[in-house]
Amino acid sequence: METQHAILILSGLLLLAIMVKPLAPRLHIPFSALLVIIGFSASELLVFSGIDTGIRADNFHDLIFFVFLPVLVFESAYTINVRLLIKNLLPILFLAIPIMLLSTFIAAALIYAGIGHPQGFPWIAALLTGALLSATDPVAVVALLRQMGVPERLALLMEGESLFNDATAIVVFSVFLAIASGTAGPMSVEDASLYFLKVFFGGLLVGAITGLLFSLLLRLSQETVIKALATVISAYLSFITAEVVFHVSGVMAVLVTGLVLGYQGQAARAASSGKFVTELWEFNAFLANTLVFLLMGVTVTLAMFEERWLAMLIGIAAVLVARALGIFTCVPLLNRLAPIEAISRPCQVVMFWGGLRGAVTLALALSLPTTLEYWWTIQSIAFGVVLFTLFVQATSTAPLVQHYGLDKQ
Repeated sequence: METQHAILILSGLLLLAIMVKPLAPRLHIPFSALLVIIGFSASELLVFSGIDTGIRADNFHDLIFFVFLPVLVFESAYTINVRLLIKNLLPILFLAIPIMLLSTFIAAALIYAGIGHPQGFPWIAALLTGALLSATDPVAVVALLRQMGVPERLALLMEGESLFNDATAIVVFSVFLAIASGTAGPMSVEDASLYFLKVFFGGLLVGAITGLLFSLLLRLSQETVIKALATVISAYLSFITAEVVFHVSGVMAVLVTGLVLGYQGQAARAASSGKFVTELWEFNAFLANTLVFLLMGVTVTLAMFEERWLAMLIGIAAVLVARALGIFTCVPLLNRLAPIEAISRPCQVVMFWGGLRGAVTLALALSLPTTLEYWWTIQSIAFGVVLFTLFVQATSTAPLVQHYGLDKQ
């Protein structure tokens, strides 16, 4: 089917999503979960009617990687409270890097052992799965927590963890994908570690330079539209420069660029220009999130649940075990050894259960090249985990918060 037909179908899905959005709070489910239902139902209805949607898994990589990911990462970095982030940087980085890496390998080991098929699902496939499942996305939960009046620090820890966690997970995923597809050549553990450091810190450097250059540019103009356009250009320019020119992490570059520009723009948020830029990025992120979850719904098939249900259950169990080990063993250690305000046990429980998987996990799963023999299994596991977090974890987080009385603090 031609491109314009696919665009027409996506436009129709977006229109339907807008119309049914008020149903989400009435049904007590996240809007993203409703989007999946809409995408799946519409896709099945079109296929049953003999209409080809024109949407294919092998068409997603460039769209997801070069269009959606920069938007999702930049918006999170630009809108976060950088001053509070700096005050809590140590626990956030601890959650986002060591615990994320630990969760990746624990989940990978459990999934590899659970599937038990080294030929059809080798160790590198398990590592890819562990990496994409380690990207937390508690956007809906954080919004709910703030509405319920929980301590600001808890919401910030979860939001900050997700911001840095996503960037780290995407870098790790990219390293494993390069190994799996053979683009990086044969690699030892030492080679893979050096490659990770090069990609990670190279992206950080590109982002810092881009952010500083654009922060100077933004000071030269007072026009609202120019400022907004400059932030959009900075996001995509940093990503493309890092990925295509220097072959380092575009996501790290976007993250740092967003933090630098967000820190500069916080003082101007109350002004009309600052509000416009913030609202523009909220719109961009809303559109990207909506399309990612709609695409998930369109891509989900009944065959996934018929043929990969066991792999999905293994993935869900692996993610929960890995997250529990990371939070309940490492956070108490951090409380004892680091000079920070202790993270209470109730907060640890909410952080464990509220660590949802969402847009970034889906984006990585949808970007998998179909040349990998095991891409469909990984995608099925990712979809299963995301559905579990949306329909089970997200809907039960509020009662958990009330149980511990965190909404009264």
